[in-house]
Amino acid sequence: MSLTIRQKADAVGTFRHLAVAYMETLSRWVATTPEMEVKILFGRHIWELAQHADQLGQRTHELRAAPHYDVTPVEGYDAWVQKLAEAAGSGDRFHGFYGAALPDLDVRLGVYLDDTDTMLDEPTVRILERIRTDIARMVREYDETAAEVPAVTATDEFVSGMKAGLGAFEGFDFIAFRPTRETNMEIFS
Repeated sequence: MSLTIRQKADAVGTFRHLAVAYMETLSRWVATTPEMEVKILFGRHIWELAQHADQLGQRTHELRAAPHYDVTPVEGYDAWVQKLAEAAGSGDRFHGFYGAALPDLDVRLGVYLDDTDTMLDEPTVRILERIRTDIARMVREYDETAAEVPAVTATDEFVSGMKAGLGAFEGFDFIAFRPTRETNMEIFS
């Protein structure tokens, strides 16, 4: 599929929005998470997500959008992200983020990569491939931490509900993230 520059900017802006939302979510959780191992993991990954947001923000500017252009995902997905952010217990946070949010983001990045022209969109491809590599490592670190601290468990209802909530977006590709109304994207000539 050949994407316009605007579609690329919207997709990258949406991925940036998610990186910022997840970074802010982990930041809020650190202070109220009692398990040191989980707290350290969150802290390490806040930095990773900040790097992703910055790289994606720079890329939106290269795609002729405003620097650090941000596009909110479709309403239902944005509500899902907010529900995750409101998780109360350490286990729900820990398993919801690493067991549902990151794998879903990885799939959506993969769909973009599969659908874009790697030669015409090489800078975006390189950034997204780096992010996917980081996500794979973050999930491995989650698995290792979960094995170290087995007492940090999630409520079955929360995690299964979060995964089921993502089911409503199965079959959506990254373009489905585009807002239904026009954005105020600044195009530079």
